[in-house]
Amino acid sequence: MKPSDIFKCAKCGDCCKGYGGTYVTAKDIKAIAAYIKTDPESFVDNYCSRSGSRLVLAQGENGYCIFWDGLCTIHPVKPHMCKQWPFIESVLVDMNNWDIMANQCPGIRTDVPDSIVLECVKKELSK
Repeated sequence: MKPSDIFKCAKCGDCCKGYGGTYVTAKDIKAIAAYIKTDPESFVDNYCSRSGSRLVLAQGENGYCIFWDGLCTIHPVKPHMCKQWPFIESVLVDMNNWDIMANQCPGIRTDVPDSIVLECVKKELSK
């Protein structure tokens, strides 16, 4: 099986809401700032907040990422964290995380063996 066999984005936006925020790297900041035609410093000032010592994309009053408007408005340059979803490191640590995420994400299949999920997560993380 391929990763696309166990996850197909339903474009519901559930992963764009709450859950601690979307961390952004320096590379993410530079790419998104260029995409929305601003400089990195202004981007951080206007579109980010802090979670501890790390920068995260700000959220609107509705709890969604400020770049969610029925669809991701920065999709071509979305943060690394978003690109990885749901093939994330925590699934390798504890397979239960796959099922937990599936409870909030209609695109995640849970009817496949854990070994297949792990293989797909490893494959995606190695990219």
